[in-house]
Amino acid sequence: MARPREFDRARALNQAMAVFWLKGYAATSTSDLLDAMQIGRQSMYDTFGDKRALYLEALKHYSDSSVSELLQALQGASALDGLANMLFTFAARPARDNAKGCMGVNAICEFGQSDDEVNALRDASGEMLNSAVAQVLRDAVAAGEVAADLDIALAVAFVASTLSGMKVSAKAGATPEVLHAIAAMAIKALSIKP
Repeated sequence: MARPREFDRARALNQAMAVFWLKGYAATSTSDLLDAMQIGRQSMYDTFGDKRALYLEALKHYSDSSVSELLQALQGASALDGLANMLFTFAARPARDNAKGCMGVNAICEFGQSDDEVNALRDASGEMLNSAVAQVLRDAVAAGEVAADLDIALAVAFVASTLSGMKVSAKAGATPEVLHAIAAMAIKALSIKP
């Protein structure tokens, strides 16, 4: 008969995510994970599988949480306000999180296009966020907040690139004030109001 698990799985996953987020996949050792999760090697393997399976689960958990937070922030008094709120929410993140950057962007920098499973996770979370941003932009066009002939697909790519750039800038030490100014400039670039 198998022994029951004697640890909080969600807590252990969050601890593993924090290590991967800080160090990346390759630089994280199994010992780093076991120390952070405060579990034994066999418990890790029985519960999460190997290091790679744990990394993929941690990356998915991070992506789901991050996208959920950004989607919630898309709410605003107007469509463009919602988009600004999403970017400003990222800009206002705690400095300790900004110093680690974005785990998703970190994964792109570490793996590029070389890992199909990492790509699939990135694509799924990106598609969810990009679809929501596209709808907000269509609403902004309908409300007259942005130009009627706005290329929605290009504008979505612009917003995604702005957010990615903010994430890299945050990791490089940009202050919340600088990040806020970048977000404001992006919204101004989209807006038809002076």
